[in-house]
Amino acid sequence: MHAMQYELTLPADYDMGVVRDRVARVGRLLDDWDGLGLKAYLMRERGLRGSPVNQYAPFYLWNTVEGMNSFLWGGGFQRLGDDFGRPSVRQWTGLAYEEGGGPRARFAVRHRRPVPDEGLLAEVVADAVGEVRRLAAEDGALLAAAAVDTSRWELVHFSLWEHETPKADGDVFEVLHLSAPGRTRLPQGRHW
Repeated sequence: MHAMQYELTLPADYDMGVVRDRVARVGRLLDDWDGLGLKAYLMRERGLRGSPVNQYAPFYLWNTVEGMNSFLWGGGFQRLGDDFGRPSVRQWTGLAYEEGGGPRARFAVRHRRPVPDEGLLAEVVADAVGEVRRLAAEDGALLAAAAVDTSRWELVHFSLWEHETPKADGDVFEVLHLSAPGRTRLPQGRHW
């Protein structure tokens, strides 16, 4: 599993209806993308749920590198660059994934934090895996994942929720659409 995200931070007075309309128009284009586990079309609005910014920030969990590369280099990503300019794309290697019992994704939480310089890396990863299990077991959680960027030594936890008050720390996003053609093929449990 590979995680990927880009963020488009928009002006404070930006009409976020433009983002909603765009997702309504193009969101289903990835509903059957080969190699994609899931794409959560995420948005947060300045002043809502603690957000300091207006932002469009889709989050992906990929089953295959080929699927991810096909999206980035084969035209799927080009439309976004044409509309908004090409953003930097963050990538993390998957550590763990667990399904929850929530019925549908309405909100998402993304929590990024540095991997501590001290201590054993195996303990840091074990804690991250444990947090994935805890999040997925919470009421209203649809799923949870953890991944690491070893170039920055950064952990990311990502979770999808049915309700607006998730039991997770981090940035809260509204889910505008969820494309999940390969969600059932995302490997559950620890990935190392």
